[in-house]
Amino acid sequence: MKFKKFLLPFMAGALALGLAACGDDDKKAKEETSKTETTNEEVAQEPTKEEQAAFEEMQKKLVEQQVDKNEIVAIVNEEELKGEEYNTVLMSIQGQMQQMGQDPTSKEATEQIKEQTLDTLVNQTLILQKAKEADIEVSSSEIDEEYKAYEEQFGGKEAMEEALKSQNMDAKTLKEEIIVESLLFEKYIEKVAPAEKATEKEIEKYYDEIAAQSKEAGQELPPLKEISGEIESVLAQEQQQKLVATHIEELKEAAKIEFKI
Repeated sequence: MKFKKFLLPFMAGALALGLAACGDDDKKAKEETSKTETTNEEVAQEPTKEEQAAFEEMQKKLVEQQVDKNEIVAIVNEEELKGEEYNTVLMSIQGQMQQMGQDPTSKEATEQIKEQTLDTLVNQTLILQKAKEADIEVSSSEIDEEYKAYEEQFGGKEAMEEALKSQNMDAKTLKEEIIVESLLFEKYIEKVAPAEKATEKEIEKYYDEIAAQSKEAGQELPPLKEISGEIESVLAQEQQQKLVATHIEELKEAAKIEFKI
């Protein structure tokens, strides 16, 4: 499941990961069924005992990095952040490292992941705290529109309800808690870190840089006019990320933050 935000409250991020996994599982199941019905030429290979053992050992080590769901991991401006929230972000970061071909269970990675998880939690909490203080309003129509976008991504109301059920969640909880926080988060970012439109010169420079990289890799980019809009979006996002990072550092300086693990 894809979100248009580049930084999300951990709850929305968790939902995205969980629901995406459900969607992927359904898709894979349908694909496997189709293959079985149409051809016997390709047979799925079962993992070897060694591969299965290695996988189980990896999963065990990943789980060991988690903390008790009720344990207080940090306090940000008197708001307690607990293990359940920590573990959600932790699993996301672990997954990202694995996708990049890195071992998240090494001693060095374990410490890095812990620091990154706490930092992410604190950053998101500070943003949400300020967003709520700013009296930013989220209308029911905006919530409904966002929810419909979720439904469309999952192929309709029934598929969405099944995905939510698998995560022990209902539509009301999704709307009133996760979607509201996600929209508050997004609106606050747009308010405090609005990205300026990239100039033609900046777009051309970026295009020339990636075109050169593509050429070295034996590939050819489409003409600039065909992807200038995408480049403009990338540049705007990069600029906004820098502005948000600066804003978060300012919030940290003024905040009272206490780590408990």
